[in-house]
Amino acid sequence: MIVTFSWNVFIPLTTACRNRCHYCGFRSDNPELMGISEVKELLNKAKNASEALFTFGEKADEVKGVRERLKSMGFSDFVDYVVEMNRLAISKSKLPHTNAGILSYSELKRLKPYNASMGLMLEQAVELDCHSESPGKKPEVRIKTIKDAGKLKIPFTTGILVGIGESFYDDLYSLEVIAELHKNYEHIQECIIQNFKPKKGTPMERMESPSADRMLKIVKEAREILPDDITIQIPPNLVRDILPFIKAGAGDLGGISDTTIDYINPEEPWPSIEEIERCLNGAYVLRERLPIYPRYIKMEWGGEEVSELISRMSDDEGYRKDGYRGS
Repeated sequence: MIVTFSWNVFIPLTTACRNRCHYCGFRSDNPELMGISEVKELLNKAKNASEALFTFGEKADEVKGVRERLKSMGFSDFVDYVVEMNRLAISKSKLPHTNAGILSYSELKRLKPYNASMGLMLEQAVELDCHSESPGKKPEVRIKTIKDAGKLKIPFTTGILVGIGESFYDDLYSLEVIAELHKNYEHIQECIIQNFKPKKGTPMERMESPSADRMLKIVKEAREILPDDITIQIPPNLVRDILPFIKAGAGDLGGISDTTIDYINPEEPWPSIEEIERCLNGAYVLRERLPIYPRYIKMEWGGEEVSELISRMSDDEGYRKDGYRGS
């Protein structure tokens, strides 16, 4: 069996966010906005990366000062800015994967040509206390964005966040919602099963992470609930002993960087490829993929502006071509 991962460079465009999730250590009340030169510097450093992972707070230009900063840089709105950063990544032979939070159909349509894939964590399909100050975490609005991405045939990543106040049955229900979305639109290439990690200075800093046993049980249930063509992803910097999770049904380790940290979980370093291979213990073949999965490369679902780059970077099976490192 093959286990996949993607070499990426993690680009946190801004920590501005309209939501105030009770577990989040990423959002800031004094956010910065990355300049073009800063993004270019990260892209230049990331020699191994095929994926430029653009992550930022939701509806950042609703936060005081951000829209003014964007205008001073010559951008009409935040999506306009993201498109330009996507273009910059493409010029450096990196395939953009944008996690933008809630987007409208028209905003998704604007971003689609410049992205190999996109993503939005469902987190949970039920309302929770930890999201009481987060309008963008209402299940119905997140489901609508995922649904609209399906209508636009965008290869998509979603998933659930486990241990934020939901019940085990809420986890299963959320997975059933994801399965139904995929059955309707066939666009969900991977589902992340992510364990909550408490962050100092947040309202949930004293809550415990879900146990390994609970996470294993959810991965096993996910493999039963989700269609076979959705790959289950586990974050290898949050789940150190990955082999039991692979045996339980996970098949992907997500993006790993040798250039940038995980800015969402900065206290959890990425494992090296050597560490991952030792964990797999020769029982599985580790292969590098692009941010767009082989199935969607064959279906030609990637954005128009990245289609040529995808073709250059992928082998006959749709994985990353051996030895290809771009510019």
